[in-house]
Amino acid sequence: MIDIGLSTAAALLLIATLIPFLRLRHWWVRGFDFPRLQIASLALVVGLLLWLFGSAEWRWWAIAACTAVFAVQGKHIRPWTPLATKKVADANADGEWRYLTVLVANVLTPNRNAEDLLKQIHAAQPNLVLTLESDEWWGDQLARSLQGDWPHSVKVPLDNLYGMHLFSREPLEEVEVKWLIQSDIPSIHAWLRMQCGVRIRIHAVHPRPPAPSESEESLWRDAELLLVGKGIHQHEQPTLLFGDLNDVAWSRTTRLFCRVSGMLDPRRGRGMFSTFHAGHVLLRWPLDHIFVSEHFTLGGMRRLEGFGSDHFPILATLCYRPARADENDSPEADREERQQAAETIQEARREGDGEATRHG
Repeated sequence: MIDIGLSTAAALLLIATLIPFLRLRHWWVRGFDFPRLQIASLALVVGLLLWLFGSAEWRWWAIAACTAVFAVQGKHIRPWTPLATKKVADANADGEWRYLTVLVANVLTPNRNAEDLLKQIHAAQPNLVLTLESDEWWGDQLARSLQGDWPHSVKVPLDNLYGMHLFSREPLEEVEVKWLIQSDIPSIHAWLRMQCGVRIRIHAVHPRPPAPSESEESLWRDAELLLVGKGIHQHEQPTLLFGDLNDVAWSRTTRLFCRVSGMLDPRRGRGMFSTFHAGHVLLRWPLDHIFVSEHFTLGGMRRLEGFGSDHFPILATLCYRPARADENDSPEADREERQQAAETIQEARREGDGEATRHG
């Protein structure tokens, strides 16, 4: 009986591993991109149990399936472990003063524990603070506590779970709030002027996730990320993109975004720093991201403490060091990938026009 039960589990794990290879955008297909670490861990446990306690001759087929699952899932997640090469070089402890610290926190709109988040912000003293899902109440709490030390801000309070607030120590220039793909999903774009005079292009995003309560497909999320990525690729200025991408670092879309934009993921070669779900220890993956152009090295990155939200805040200290840009291995999309990105954006815009017509 144990052979049948464990072999069935092995078959289900194999199916779960193969589903993401389908070139479909349905939420239930793309959802299997997320729990790769969990699936790999289950495959390892099931395979060991079959090897230790199984007795049927055919159990070796199930063990082989578990081995294949572990290998495939491991290949996907390995770059986001210390076993892989770092994509963003470490910053030298040389007293370099052009450091920039970014804090990203999805607050969860109904959560009203602003005090614990604000304590962490004041303790970390970041240059930039981005909150997501922040409505007018959250905006008032943040402004009351932060406007003294973070005098420059962009406020987009919304009650639809897509509000965002950006606070900065340094001046923000040419600020734009854009509604790139959907009329109810904002993003913030600006230039940050550092004390040394350098201007850095920043993008704060929170695209709609593929989920039953949000969107049946990942089209809207994919298109927004790729549209911003195409814009980043058109210039060579130092750039940061951060926010809740509602996507994991190893998904096809996020990896394509990095190749299309040329941006780098500081997590690679260091760890997953999983920020969601704060309430479930065994079901966590990295949804909140900070991407950098090749002009930056990394001083440090860490996940902060929970404060009542379903996300943990994430904090990264970056060092603007363009002289060390050649130490970073920037990704580059080929012609087929750029065409794929363009088609995704065009499809989303057609769908958006159709939605507007139906509800106009």
